[in-house]
Amino acid sequence: MKSVSRLVAAVSLLALAACQVAPPPAPVPPAQVSGALMQHSPLGSGLGVEGSGPSLSIQYLSTNGVTGNGLVPVTGVVIYPSGPAPAGGWPVVAWAHGTVGIADSCAPSRNPRSARDQTYLSEWLHRGFAIVATDYQGLGSDGTHPYLNARTEAYSVLDSVRAALAGLPDLSNNVLIVGQSQGAGAAFASAAYAPAYAPALHVRGVVATGIPYMSPEVIKTVLRAKPQNGAHGMDPVVAYALLIGASEAGLDPAFKPEQAFTPRAMPTFHAASEICARPLMERIKNEGLTRANTFEPTLPQALAPAFKSMLFPTLKLDVPLFVGIGAADRDVAPQGQLMLVRDACKAGTVVQAHLYKGQDHSEAVLASMKDSAAFTTAVMHGEPVQAVCKPVAQ
Repeated sequence: MKSVSRLVAAVSLLALAACQVAPPPAPVPPAQVSGALMQHSPLGSGLGVEGSGPSLSIQYLSTNGVTGNGLVPVTGVVIYPSGPAPAGGWPVVAWAHGTVGIADSCAPSRNPRSARDQTYLSEWLHRGFAIVATDYQGLGSDGTHPYLNARTEAYSVLDSVRAALAGLPDLSNNVLIVGQSQGAGAAFASAAYAPAYAPALHVRGVVATGIPYMSPEVIKTVLRAKPQNGAHGMDPVVAYALLIGASEAGLDPAFKPEQAFTPRAMPTFHAASEICARPLMERIKNEGLTRANTFEPTLPQALAPAFKSMLFPTLKLDVPLFVGIGAADRDVAPQGQLMLVRDACKAGTVVQAHLYKGQDHSEAVLASMKDSAAFTTAVMHGEPVQAVCKPVAQ
């Protein structure tokens, strides 16, 4: 009897188990590879572009551009145009932003867009592009932001697009890389690194305004040039140098800031890692900091490793390059931008350069919109682009 009872009990347990629904499988985490989209969520109110469609905050993985290996999380945003997507999805503008500072609180995804960027990015949405905008490694994410580091910025830009294409709907692998100031250099670097680092991306062209060119020749020219105050009533070169130094200090424990900056400038040097670009410029203005009382004679040697990281891997791009230069730019000297145009043309890049009379570093962005529209139409349709290597101010 006991054996029968045990048999009945066993059969009953099996029947009961058969009636139960198996638990769902555990979610599979995103692959731990560069360009993997790790998270996305609706972008906070007031942080997008007026009149856009859905806007998302994203976090993705990118190769550490400082070391060239290992993965780091990077943040950014994806902004869709309003209305239904075209067949095949929206083409993508990979937007590379200008200097905002190196503190996490300065990340563009955490702050409202400026009036200029609202106008400029709205124009790209109206042209039928979705916008994928990285914050860059170390801005809004772990670690120090490697300010103006060409490889880091390129990896951040390229992986933001790869992550969006892999993890979000209604996007097309037809990419235009667009940047201003720091972002213009990032855009050039992205196109330079793309063939080897992200060959599957279909990059059509680059639009850059206010582009820095950190060749040894340009650096010497800038440091020897007569200082000029920019739009904020101070010498912007002082601010950029302090940001470069603050970034280098966060990346390299062996960096000695006293070899780059004077005792008078040292409190502002320390502040440069904690406040954003505009407050930093206000502080420089209020404290009367100039190149003469901020820079030590050994600054070029002290910042040499940082300057080296800013070099582009090649000046020969596989895609056409649009360069918009403000003839009155006091942040990034027009002479340096024209040197890049000259050298890129010599290297074999198809460059279409425009020089805007009376326009400063920021004003050149909106002044260039009409010309960049014609350039964009050509490159997105595979049409030839008229090369202009010696622009005349217009």
